[in-house]
Amino acid sequence: MSSLVLVINSGSSSIKYQLVDADSGEALAGGIIERIGQPMSEIKHDGLDGRTTLTQPIANHEDGLAVILELFAKHGPQLDESKLTAIGHRVVQGGARFPGAAVIDDDVEASIDELSTLAPLHNPPNLSGIRAARHAFPTVPHVAVFDTSFHTTLPDAAATYAIDREVAAKYEIRRYGAHGTSHKFVAAATAELLGKDPSEVNVIVLHLGNGASITAVRGGISVETSMGLTPLEGLVMGTRSGDLDPAILIHLGRVAGMSLDDLDVLLNRRSGMFGLTGSSDMRDVHAAVEAGDENARTALEVYYHRLKGYVGNYYAQLGRVDAIAFTAGIGEKDAETRLNALAGLERLGIEIDPELNAVRSDDARRISSDASEVTVYVVPTNEELEIAREAVALVATA
Repeated sequence: MSSLVLVINSGSSSIKYQLVDADSGEALAGGIIERIGQPMSEIKHDGLDGRTTLTQPIANHEDGLAVILELFAKHGPQLDESKLTAIGHRVVQGGARFPGAAVIDDDVEASIDELSTLAPLHNPPNLSGIRAARHAFPTVPHVAVFDTSFHTTLPDAAATYAIDREVAAKYEIRRYGAHGTSHKFVAAATAELLGKDPSEVNVIVLHLGNGASITAVRGGISVETSMGLTPLEGLVMGTRSGDLDPAILIHLGRVAGMSLDDLDVLLNRRSGMFGLTGSSDMRDVHAAVEAGDENARTALEVYYHRLKGYVGNYYAQLGRVDAIAFTAGIGEKDAETRLNALAGLERLGIEIDPELNAVRSDDARRISSDASEVTVYVVPTNEELEIAREAVALVATA
């Protein structure tokens, strides 16, 4: 059976896509359409003849899928429906309903729509991409792979918020987590680097990008994660606040007259590193620190403080930690963040080798010292490959 999967990740104004061979792990082609619905959209397609860049209006996701099909037809490789095992779709919120990937039918579509109340910024555009792709590829199985599925294994002690249990049950309030596809892939890849089966390994995975989360993985199972009901909770992020006293929102509503929409914008778009420094790009923040900006210096200290606190917390929850893995844009590229996130944890058996940490590479690599009891790795994530693998496995058993 073929193992070719077209992986689609639809955002509110974008479509990222990649044609993946799930067996070999090779990405055969891919690209992105950005600014969908705006006067001019930007398109990049990496095909057999290199990169194609276009600028043209694209009104909606269905028109976007039509452009993607044209790009494959003109620049390769050819998309033959009969040779595609599946279309794999990233979906952010699956709630407690989807402990694993699901073959998409009308009922699954309806569930994704209903769960939009828990992920209003993510599920609606995910669903737009699904509907457009089902129309474009009517004979190919479509599979939804949920960011939350990996975290449905959280024990009640980790998943439960201490609020009125009837209110929580009625409105499906619990910790769902996010970035689960990345955490799952990286935890398994880390076990492979250790030469062990995932069931034998305890790993702390730090997915550090503009959105950031950390997960404690015991024997291949997620047992604690930093994001909560939504991707807002946890670490300091590019534009999101992460953890804060919920009474801050009540206070701002009372004394500042801020509406629910105002608070939503504040916490999701005007907070985090952007709120503290004016930029959500860590490269800008580092440059500002070097230029003597004390606000930027404080912001980095807040960022590292939160990271280190979560690492210590999850070390305590796991009891034994075999490895720590950094991944995603900041985790893979920012040596200073990696060093400061674990600085001072030598008594826990965690020690980074500064020279190994400073090496620039796109490969998975160890950055801990020979004396470190806990092995520290940089492990590039590959959510598209994980989605492709899960889609192939599900279609094979369907």
